[in-house]
Amino acid sequence: MMGYNNTAFNEAVAKSQTLSERPSNEILLKLYALYKQATEGDVSGDSPGGFDFKGAAKYNAWETIKGKSKDDAADEYISLVNSLL
Repeated sequence: MMGYNNTAFNEAVAKSQTLSERPSNEILLKLYALYKQATEGDVSGDSPGGFDFKGAAKYNAWETIKGKSKDDAADEYISLVNSLL
């Protein structure tokens, strides 16, 4: 079980799907990384290679927050989504 407020996190995930404007790629990558860190923890495995630039960008974004606790990642995700509303 995750230690953070699961309801607030799930609400933020739902809200992120209904934003009136599409966030910048930088913000989208940050949301992705925080979501993955909050739900799965540290990134694992090798970075996608070849011409998978989108996959590599996602991997790299997630890797930059390696070591952040799931709770902290969830809190940052919630704050970021709320700032976009």
